[in-house]
Amino acid sequence: MTAFDLLRFEDWTDPVPAAEREVAALLPEDDENRPPVLFVPGLGHGAWAFAEHWLPHAAGRGYPAHTLSPRPGGDLRAQVHDVVQTAAALPRQAVLIGHGVGALVVAHALSRYPARAAVLVAPVLDGWAALGSALRANPAGALPALFGGRLRLSARQLFGSALPAERASEYLSRIAPEPRAELIRRFARPRPVGAPPVLVVGSPDDRVVARKALDRAAAAYGGAPLLFPGMGHDLMLEESWAEPIDAIVDWLTKQL
Repeated sequence: MTAFDLLRFEDWTDPVPAAEREVAALLPEDDENRPPVLFVPGLGHGAWAFAEHWLPHAAGRGYPAHTLSPRPGGDLRAQVHDVVQTAAALPRQAVLIGHGVGALVVAHALSRYPARAAVLVAPVLDGWAALGSALRANPAGALPALFGGRLRLSARQLFGSALPAERASEYLSRIAPEPRAELIRRFARPRPVGAPPVLVVGSPDDRVVARKALDRAAAAYGGAPLLFPGMGHDLMLEESWAEPIDAIVDWLTKQL
């Protein structure tokens, strides 16, 4: 990291515009001084995606749980800014948990915020690779993104076969199609401040993030991915949603 990076010259000359942040939170009766957890959804998803299951489950296991919706139309710098500002406002050093492109946001936020720990869930850290997977699985939904259009993911890409079709359709109706800009770029992985422990979680059956991408992401942080076969990209909305969040909380409890 250079002195130029530390000064964040762009933030001085072109500051991120202020925006109202949508934050949901659930607090346990007794958190036993545990760190707060901040869930960061990916593009097209909002706070609702974590509020459905993982937010109350984390609070039920004693962790103050918060989730932040991405600002509409915000680029990576704006999303990182919002995560850092939200985490900094919490009463204790937070754990950052990002899903999909939200994991990319968390990876960059770690270079500016000294998190207690971080979890990257089905991380989209290489947009070109993720778009290639999307093209193979759903050409009609992904092809427009190559020409400046919006990416539309299918229920087959996002969910495993165990999720009832009616619920998959309801979730899909809430996921906004997203422009390509932040998905097909490659970003250099910044170095986290404070060397927090980082866990990568995913599924070998994910049709958005390939198994090799999960391995590369975990290796970059000195570990191996924690895998949940049979699940889709949106682990937090799956029928077996409790398995990954319990494993994440167990890992956090051991780390902290």
